[in-house]
Parts: sequence; C-alpha cells; structure tokens
Amino acid sequence: MANEINMLLSKYQLFLIVLVRASGVFIVSPFFSSQNISNTVKVGLTVFISIILTLTLDVDIQALEISTIVLIIKELMAGMIIGFICYLFFTTFYTMGQIVDMSIGFGMVNVIDPQNRIQVPLMGNFYYILAFLIFLGINGHHAIIKALMDSYKFIPIGGFTFDENIVFLIIEILGRIFAIGFMISTPIVISVFLLNLVLGILVRTIPQMNVFVVGLPLKILVGLLIMMITMPIFSSIVSKLVTLMWDKIYEFYKIL
Repeated sequence: MANEINMLLSKYQLFLIVLVRASGVFIVSPFFSSQNISNTVKVGLTVFISIILTLTLDVDIQALEISTIVLIIKELMAGMIIGFICYLFFTTFYTMGQIVDMSIGFGMVNVIDPQNRIQVPLMGNFYYILAFLIFLGINGHHAIIKALMDSYKFIPIGGFTFDENIVFLIIEILGRIFAIGFMISTPIVISVFLLNLVLGILVRTIPQMNVFVVGLPLKILVGLLIMMITMPIFSSIVSKLVTLMWDKIYEFYKIL
C-alpha cells in the first residue's frame, strides 16, 4: 500500500490531468451525471477511478511540449465528447416518447425529469426510466468506465485535436437517434393511424357519434395496449442501442 501511495505522490501531475478527463466523462454521461446521485459520491467515484488510471499509466507530463491550460482544455473536451455520445443515445427514448405522445393525445403533457431537471414528454420519461434500469441491469455503466480507460489507448494525454469528422459523427448520431426513435414508435403510430381511419369511416356512417368524445380515450387505450404488447422486446432494443453507442465511441477514437 505504501508503494502505491508513493507512486501516486510522484505522479500527482498525471493524476490531476487524468482527473480532468474523467470529470468530463462523468459530467455529461448518463447515470454518472444524474442529479439523484450526491455530489460527494460523484467526486469520490471520479477520484477513485482517476487514481486507478494514474497507477496504470506511464506518462511524463513535464515532457509534453504543451501549456497546462491547453492540456486541461484538451483533456476536458475529450472526456465531455465521450460522455456526450453516451447521453445522445439515451435521448432516443425522449424522441420516441414525443412521437408516441403526439399520436395518442399526450402531446401537451410534460413532466419534470428529476435526473436532468428539465421538462420531458410523459411517455418519453417512462421509456427513459425503463431503459435506464435495463442499462444498469446489463452493466452499461461499466461499459462507460471501460470506454474511459480504453480512451488512453487511442487518445494519449494531450493528443486530442478537434476535427471536422467529429462534427460529422455527432450529426450522424443525431440522425440515427431520430430514425431509431421513429422506428421503435412505429407500431403505436400505425395502430393509432388505422384507428383514426376507422373513426373517420364511422363518422361518415354514423354522423350522430361524437368522434372527439369516443376517439381520444380510445386512442389512449390502443396506445397503452400496443405498449404492453411490445414491452417484452424493449430490453433487446436497449441492448442493441448500448452496443451501437459502444461502436460510435470507438469510431470517435479512430477519428483521432
């Protein structure tokens, strides 16, 4: 134990730089940036992981021909982009929830997300919490920590350079998120569309029927029923999304 402490004291500059990148990841990434987790736990976890990484890295900070301020900015940017890519994939469920809400009549209903303290769609919040629990169940938070550790293999300390391909990658991820969110919500959208078509035919044949009184609760009922039917495959969708998130993080590494 004494040897590890002496080694850490001799690498205190490296520890501070590693702490910057780790903090950038945990500030933005899901689960670690949650407002429900106390700041003490966040800081303690960040410091603990930074200590482990410092003991495994062999880098001479003084040999780097770069100013301290620029080095801190580079490391913080590298960590925040990794965390931001992770966060982007979780916004898929907000996109999906917004589409579902607009389809079944919850379009004007928003709730407060206690984790991020923002207003989110009602069903989007439900899907986000469910995906979050599945994410923890399949040890997705371990994958984020492993991605941080592997980042030093691809992006050495001080080696981050902002490239236009990073912007293209973020834009590609945003497009993929919208496409995936729309595809997941397709069963509900199609079911509600067919229901609206049937209601339109009924209004033509039975003019006395009040379509607004009948249609709104019926759309909600059909939407919730389709959600219950498609729920068993939701865990596999989250697993595939985590795999895609992992691939995009390493694609970001390869760009650099």
